[in-house]
Order: sequence, then structure tokens, then C-alpha cells
Amino acid sequence: MAEKVEIKKIQDKLLKWEQSENSLAPLTSFQRHAILEVAEEINSSRSRGSNSHPEIRWTVTRQEEIPPDKKTGEIPRNITALNKGDLKIETTHQFLTWYTQVEEELLDEEDELYLQYYEQLRAWRLECATLLEHVEAALGDLSCLSGQYLSVSERTSSLHRVSEQLLAEQTQLHSLSEEVSQRLRYFTLLENLTQRLGSPTLSVASDQFYDLLDQLDSCIQYMSVHSKWREADSYLAKYRHCLSKALGLVRVYVLSVFLNATQQVLAPRQGVPGQLPADQVFALCYGKFQASATRLKGLLTRIEERCDRSQEHELLLADCLQCYFEQRELLLAASVRSSVAELAKTHHGDHCSLVRSGCAFLVHVCQDEHQLFFQFFSRPASQLTVFLEGLCTSLYDTLRPIIIHINHLETLAEVCSILRLEMLEEHVQNNSVPLEAFGRIAWQLLQDVQERLVFRTHCYLQSDILNYKPAPGDLAYPEKLEMMESIAQQLQEQAALQAIRRSESHSSLQSVGSTTSQEVAHFTADTTPEQPRSRTGNSPADLHGMWYPTVRRTLVCLSRLYRCVDRPIFQGLSQEALSMCIQSVAFAATAITSRKGAVDGLLFQVKHLLILREQIAPFQVDFTVKEMSLDFSKVKTAAFGLLQRRNRLLSLGPDNALLEFLLAGTPAVREQLLDSRKEVDRTLKQACETFIKHSTNILAQPLLSFLDKAQVYTKMVSEVQGGALLSNQPFASASLVCQTVQETQRLIKAQLPVLQRSMQLYLANRETEFVLFRPIKNSVVGAFAQLQQLLSTGGYSSEDLLLAACPAPEQVALLLSSAALAASSAPPATPRSTFDIASSTGSVTLVTNEPSLDPSTPHDSSAGVIVTSALPVAPVTMAAARDNSELKSGR
Repeated sequence: MAEKVEIKKIQDKLLKWEQSENSLAPLTSFQRHAILEVAEEINSSRSRGSNSHPEIRWTVTRQEEIPPDKKTGEIPRNITALNKGDLKIETTHQFLTWYTQVEEELLDEEDELYLQYYEQLRAWRLECATLLEHVEAALGDLSCLSGQYLSVSERTSSLHRVSEQLLAEQTQLHSLSEEVSQRLRYFTLLENLTQRLGSPTLSVASDQFYDLLDQLDSCIQYMSVHSKWREADSYLAKYRHCLSKALGLVRVYVLSVFLNATQQVLAPRQGVPGQLPADQVFALCYGKFQASATRLKGLLTRIEERCDRSQEHELLLADCLQCYFEQRELLLAASVRSSVAELAKTHHGDHCSLVRSGCAFLVHVCQDEHQLFFQFFSRPASQLTVFLEGLCTSLYDTLRPIIIHINHLETLAEVCSILRLEMLEEHVQNNSVPLEAFGRIAWQLLQDVQERLVFRTHCYLQSDILNYKPAPGDLAYPEKLEMMESIAQQLQEQAALQAIRRSESHSSLQSVGSTTSQEVAHFTADTTPEQPRSRTGNSPADLHGMWYPTVRRTLVCLSRLYRCVDRPIFQGLSQEALSMCIQSVAFAATAITSRKGAVDGLLFQVKHLLILREQIAPFQVDFTVKEMSLDFSKVKTAAFGLLQRRNRLLSLGPDNALLEFLLAGTPAVREQLLDSRKEVDRTLKQACETFIKHSTNILAQPLLSFLDKAQVYTKMVSEVQGGALLSNQPFASASLVCQTVQETQRLIKAQLPVLQRSMQLYLANRETEFVLFRPIKNSVVGAFAQLQQLLSTGGYSSEDLLLAACPAPEQVALLLSSAALAASSAPPATPRSTFDIASSTGSVTLVTNEPSLDPSTPHDSSAGVIVTSALPVAPVTMAAARDNSELKSGR
């Protein structure tokens, strides 16, 4: 029954294998298809083997167990016995018996396979039962083992947990022990450190001492952080005492090294009589200290690294620095002062060389001291700058009294250039850190030099420009220009002759025709005296020596100041200098006008103002200066109102006269911009306008006078109705008009060449001459046009017009152009006398071919230079010499 139930369960489970839902062994479509193919193959194989005995498929194992007589396919025994004759069948009964036996044998033989298979299945069943019993026994054993394993596992896990807990406690206790030992180490180190500090073999410069300092620092820091611990304060005090003792050893060691180095330097100097050479002194000063630097560098570096940790290290470093600089000052201060004094004696009178050599000396000292300092210390210190400033102050104290007594502007300007360009810009900017102290002293010295330069410049501008008293030679215009032009022409002719002679000597073997062609080519290539100038630079007026002294001095002074003083200072000085120069030129022009005439005076002023405007153009500065002034115009009005309202002085109302005076009478602050460039342009414009007006008067004075009278009469006639015509007036008759026209034409023909010659001599620039001559020409042409209009409207008859013979404006323009061309093509006049041009600084005697005359003005023979027509001496050299002498004299 149990077996049936078990089989039923197996069948149910087999049925669940192929359920559509919740299948125990679900198959995919591919797997199902594979199973069907296998089933078809089995069925086909069965059909192929149907002709054989159907029970053959059951013949499996154990064929050897079948008895030999039970083998299938053998002949039955009864048939065999019958065939052998052992059995005889004689009766029907025997046959039936035999047949029955044979049939039974055949049936038994047919059932033998099934029986064998049955026996085999039964054996297998027994084996399976035995195996099942073994499996159940094994399961029982496994169940027992599982229980035992769980028991052992529980006890092992408990043991493991206990072991881990013990290990954790052990680790915690070990770390606690280490922490306690680590904390106690800061307390137990005291005795060891104290013994090491007291050891006589301890060396301050050794690594053991550095390690001792590290331990002291760590202990002090630890005690400071844990100050609430028991006895922490007492241990902290003990450690600080040990640190003070260690730092005391360092202090004694460092100071002794510095003192020994100083004594080693001073000993040779004291033992040798007299003074050692400067190079040996400085070699001693630096050599001994450099030898000691290797012993102190590491120690001082560690002290500097600890300065941020404690104040004791800062005090120790300060003491070391103080001792170092005291010893260096003891060695160098006297030597530097004596060296500077020796330089002052060596370069006595040569201030530029003194400044340059003194500054160069201190630059080397500062660089050497900076290098030596960082051989001992690794961090910069402010005491180094103070020490170097003290050394450089000796140069300042030596140079400042000399500078404040220098009167030469050129010397002051050169000193400024040395300090600004060579020292501050070249040396200090390229080595800003080593030369910081020197830069401060050099800057102070530069400020003093600039202050002195500005003061002397003010004095120079007042005395030699604004209050300049020109000598007769300074105002000898146009004689100076004519004379220099004549000398230049003679020199040019001599140079041409010398060139011709050289060419003749080189071509002496050539034919006559070739020599002539060379001479012609030479003359056509060179500029002849009659060739007109096209630009400035060929004119004597453009030479520096021909400039008016105040103009030359102003420009030289500005060129000196431009690179010496700051821009704001230069702007103020340039505005003042140009203003004074303009006044001086105007004064000289007035003197020349009174001496030679307005044309020369005005052209002199125009030319020098053009020179000023051209020469100040390269200065890259703004010549505008802002001036502040107080406007007291309101004060006068307020005071007048106060006097009128005296009765309200003590009034308590809003109309108190005193209060209104205080409010309304406050001076106003006004700003005024002064532009020296515009002032030069404005003065130049005024001078040109005056020259144009004066030149027009020279060329057309009779005509202009007649036009003025005619305009006055015409205005009077227009105011009074029924007045007489202009032609009926005696001063405006046709004959007088003709006379006026002819006289004006004669003046044009006579004066225009002279005027053109003067313009060429002074200006020497075609464009400038054309700019000035064009308005003159337009004014003259306009005057004739105005006369023609008056004649046409003044009631003149045709006979009167013919008699007056007033030319048309085109004819006048043609007349002016022809006269101008004739003037420009005429050769310049050559002076035939000797001129003595005396100036304020001396005299220059220019000798021509004519017999010389005694100079009318005495001159200084030491400053005089004689230039003959055969000596090619340019006046630029003389002018430069005069300018330099004037600047050096500080006038």
C-alpha cells in the first residue's frame, strides 16, 4: 500500500513536469521539438527490428548466469533424445506425452527470458532496498553530524568573539600604553636634556645641539598646549630655563665668532705702521668674515626658522644682528668716511667725477655688504637697510655742502643726469634689493641737486635772459648776417677753386677738351654764390652763433633741464623761460628798430620766434601751467556797500551789513592756464601782422595816405546830403592821383627788392617768405583796387581817369611779381668794411678784404677770436663756447 502511495506521488510529480502553469520542469519550444524527434527515431528503430525476437530487447545483463541448458535457440531435450534414439515413441499415448513435454519445453524456453528479466528486476529491487537503507543510515549520520557541527560552530563563534574582544582590549591597552609613554616622554626628557646641556663636550655647531634645540622646542610647545596637566607649569618653566641656557650658549658662540673676526681684521691694521691700501683694507674686512660664515650659517638659519615659534629666538636673532652690524660699522664706518673724503680731495673742483666715483664706490660697498650679510643670514632684515643708509650718509654729508654752493647750471645738470640715469635707473632699478639704501640716499641727493638747479635756473633766467643787456654787437643786424653770408660765399669759392686745382692735377695727362668738360661739370654740380637758397640751413641766421644770446641760452638751458628735472618742474621752468625769452627778443627787436628800422627789427623778432617754436617742438611735454590767483574785485564792492550801510552793522536781522560783507567780500580763487607754446605762436602772429602792415606802408605809403583822406571825406559827404564830389576836391584831383600812383609804383620798384632781400637774409626759407609776402602783395593790390573803385564812383571823367593812370589789380600783381623775381635773382651785396661785433661775453672781429677799422667797442682779448676770410671757422663753435661759459659761470 505504501508503495502504491509512493508510486502515486511519483506519477503526480511526473504529471506536473509538463503543466502549462507552474511546471516543475518547463521546456522551451526547441526542447519539445527535440524530444519529438528523438521519439520518432525510437519508433522507427522498433519498426525496423520487429522481425527479430521481441524479447531480445530485454536480454540485458547477467547472460552468464543462465545455465547452459537454458540457452535460448537450442533444441529441446525430448527432441534431442528422440533423435539420438534414447527415446522411442511407439504408441499414441507416448507421442502425446512426448508432444506435451516438447510443448512445455518450448513454452518454458519462451518464458525463460521473462523469468530472467523478472529475476533481474527482483535482484535490482533488493539492491535498491539495500541502497535505500544505506542512504537512510547516511542521512541519519549526516543529521547527527549537522547537529554536532552546529554545536561546535556555536561554541567556536563564541570563542572567536571572545578572542576578538581580547585582541581589541589588548590593542587598546597597547595604544594607551604608547600614548602614556609618548606623553610621559615629554616629562622624562627633562633630565636627559639637562645632562646634555651641562656636558662639557657639547658643541653649539654640532648636529646633536640642533637635535637638542628641536627637542626643547617640541617639549615647550607640548607643555604650553597642555598647561592644565599636573606639574605642566613647573616642567614648562624648567624647559624654558633649558632653552634660555641653550640660547645663551648660542649667543656667546655667535658673538665670539663676530668679535674674533673683527679682532683678526683690526690686528693687522694696528700692527702695521701707517695706513694700509684701500684694497687690502677691504680684503681684510670681507675675507675674515667670509671665512667665519661657514661656521654660523647653519646655526643662524635654524634660529631664523624658530623666530616664529618663540620670542626667545627673536631676541637672540636681534642680538646677533645687532652684534653683526656693530662689528661691521666698527670696521667700515671710518674706512668709508676716509675713502669719501679722499675722493673729495682727489676730485676737488670736478664735481661730476666726484659724484660718479663716490656713488660707484658706495654701490660696490652696498652690494658687497648685501652679499656678505646673506652669507650669514637667510632672511632679509630692516637693520641691513639702516646700516647701509648710515654708510651712504657719509657720501650725502660730503656732497651736499658742495652741491649747495655750485653755481654752474651745466655742472648741476650733469650731476642730475649722473644721479638719475647712471645711478637710479641703471644701478638701483637693476639691483633694487641690494641697493635699496643707496637708492634712498641718491634720491635725496637728487632732490637737493634739483632744488639747487631750479634755484640757479631762476637766477639765470632773471639775470641773463630777462635782464640781459645786449652789447652793440648783439644788435648788429643785418650786418652780422651779411658779413657771415659774405664769409660763407668766399669760403665756398675757395673750396671750389681748390677742387678745380685738385682735378687739374689728377688730369694733367688728359686732353684739353676733357679738362674743360670736367671744370664745367664741377661748376654745374656745386652750388654757386648766385644760386638761391631753397631751405633753411644755408642761411647765416640759422647758425647757432647768429642766434640772439637770450634765445640760444634759453634753448640750451631747456635742453639741459629736460633730462634733469621732473616733468611738472620742467613745465613751470619752461613757461617762465620762454616768457622771459619772448620779452628779451621783443626788447632786442625794439632796439634794432630804433637803430636800423622796423623791417630789420620785425624780421629779427619773427626769425627768433620761429627758432623758438621750432626748437621747443621736440620736447615731449605740455607747456601749459596752471596758476592760482585771488580775485579781490568783490572785496572792493562789498567794502563800498559796507560803508553805505554803516547804520546796519549791529543789526540783528538778516540784513546785517557786516555779515553781508563777510559773505560777499570773500576773494574768489581763479585758475589761469598759461601755455608758453601758444604764447610763442601769439607773439609770432602779432609780429608777422605788424611786419605785413609795416611792409605794406613801405610799398604803398602815398596811396594809403590818399585812401585814408578819401575815406574820411567820403564818410563826411555821406553824413551831409548834397556834398561835393571827390573829384572836385583839391587833394583828389586827377593830376595828384596820377602823382600818387607814380610815386607808389616807384616805391614798389625801389623798396620791394630791399624788402625781399631782407626777408631772404633773415628767413632764408622760400615757404616762409611766400607766406609773409602774400598778404603784403594782397594788401598792395587791394589798395590799388580800392583806388580804382574810388575813381569810378568819385565823379571822375574819362579824361581824368586817363590822366590818373591807375593800373588794374592784375597789372599791380604783375608788377609786384616781377619786382620780387628781380630781387630774388639779384646777387647779395658784399660788405667792404670790417665790423667789430661786440657781445656781452666778448668780441669777435671779422676781417674782410678791405682795410680793417679800429673797433669802436672795447672787447676782452682773452675771449676774442679772429676769423679771416681764408679760415673756415664756423661760428657754431664760438657760440657753443660762449653758452658753456655762461652756464658754467651760473649767470
